[in-house]
Amino acid sequence: MQVLDIQGYSYEPSEGLLRTLNRSLVTSGGWIIDRRPISSTNYEFTLEIELRFVLDLYAGVIASGVELTRANHLAFTDLCTCRLHLRGSSELRQIIGIRLEVCFLSQQGSNALLHPGYSVA
Repeated sequence: MQVLDIQGYSYEPSEGLLRTLNRSLVTSGGWIIDRRPISSTNYEFTLEIELRFVLDLYAGVIASGVELTRANHLAFTDLCTCRLHLRGSSELRQIIGIRLEVCFLSQQGSNALLHPGYSVA
């Protein structure tokens, strides 16, 4: 099984965004395997999804308010492109594992972005 590591961030309050994101992951066809806080500002979802539903998942993550880096957008679009070129239904039913980590940037955290050497992930 292919596994995709996605890191994102949000300035939204964590309670509302986590509720919206959880709903988006499930309604897009994903199976949430695990969800847990990593720290006071980071939360992790582990999920599986059929390749044919990856575009719905991508749209759901963005619509829920999670911001992605350029590399993570490219990783999602690569999967969407793969989906377009597969013909058989068995290929489209291939399961993709995704580990989605969301960092919640507070006002204090966003000030740290101005300092050299700071990274979101």
